[in-house]
Amino acid sequence: MRGLGNRTVLYQQHAAASLGLYNNDFIAIDFLHEKGPITAGELSKLTGLTTGSVTALIDRLEKNGFVRRQNDPNDRRKVIIVPLYEKKAEISHTYLPLHAAMVKLASSYTDEELTFISQFLSNASEVLEEQMQQLSSSIRSKSSS
Repeated sequence: MRGLGNRTVLYQQHAAASLGLYNNDFIAIDFLHEKGPITAGELSKLTGLTTGSVTALIDRLEKNGFVRRQNDPNDRRKVIIVPLYEKKAEISHTYLPLHAAMVKLASSYTDEELTFISQFLSNASEVLEEQMQQLSSSIRSKSSS
C-alpha cells in the first residue's frame, strides 16, 4: 500500500507538471472533480491549505480556465467554486493513457475479483480518511499548546 501510495503521489506530481500546474492546484482540481462545486472554505478543509493559500490557488485556476467563481444562491456572502476542467482537453489527454492502462489491467480480473478489489480500495480509502483526521487533530493539538 505504501508503494502504491508513493507512486500515486509521484504520478499526480508528473501529471500536474505536464499541465503546467502546481501539485496543490492539481489536487484541488481532483477534489472539485470528486465533490463538484464547493466553497473556498470547504476546499481549504479538504486540501489542508490556509484560506489565503486557497484564495491564491483559486485565482490561478480561474486565470487558467479550470474553475470559475459563482455567488452562492443560498447565502450571498459565500462564493462557490465551480469546476470547468471537463471542457479542458488537456485534462482528458493527461488521464487517457492511465485510464486505458487501468482498464486493460482490470480486464485481467474476474468480476468477482474486481468486486473484492473495489471493496478493499473503498475500505482502504475510509481508513486513510480516518487516519488523516487523527493526524489533523494531532497537529491542531500541538499547535495550540
